[in-house]
Amino acid sequence: MKPFYKMNMMWRAKEKMMRSRVRKADQAEGFTLIEVIISLALVTVVFVSLAQLFTLSVMQNLRSNEMSNAIFLAQQQIDYLRTLTLDELSAFPAVNIGESNDEIIDINQDGTPDFRRLTVVTPSQVANTASFNVLVMVFPIFARNVARDQLIASPDRYRVRAYIHTFISR
Repeated sequence: MKPFYKMNMMWRAKEKMMRSRVRKADQAEGFTLIEVIISLALVTVVFVSLAQLFTLSVMQNLRSNEMSNAIFLAQQQIDYLRTLTLDELSAFPAVNIGESNDEIIDINQDGTPDFRRLTVVTPSQVANTASFNVLVMVFPIFARNVARDQLIASPDRYRVRAYIHTFISR
């Protein structure tokens, strides 16, 4: 059997060795303040870039939605005009049946106007034909108070969203 003082010394040596390992492990783990600041700066730059990309994406989706709706409204007007007879096209717009060549449209029925649609129907100059030149333009609502002739003369200036020019013949 070993004497007590030798066991105690071995136990103390073992305990000292274990404590030194724990201290080394504690010192090896963790980050310095500079490392934390640099990593936070990098994460911030990444998140700001992603936020800008997200904002740009939302703006493009809204613009795309607006243009799709405008093109739909223009095509809808052309389809309507194609259903009219020669006499009805000649008399367009017939106010007594609710037709208009200058309309403010609330596409989603929320009480807020969304678009202004202009329709110009003129008889064609081709001899011996019953055809009409049809021009349909759809503008954002901020063009509400602009004179009709100004919109027709310079649609790009007022950011036309749909511009369709076609012929309808009978």
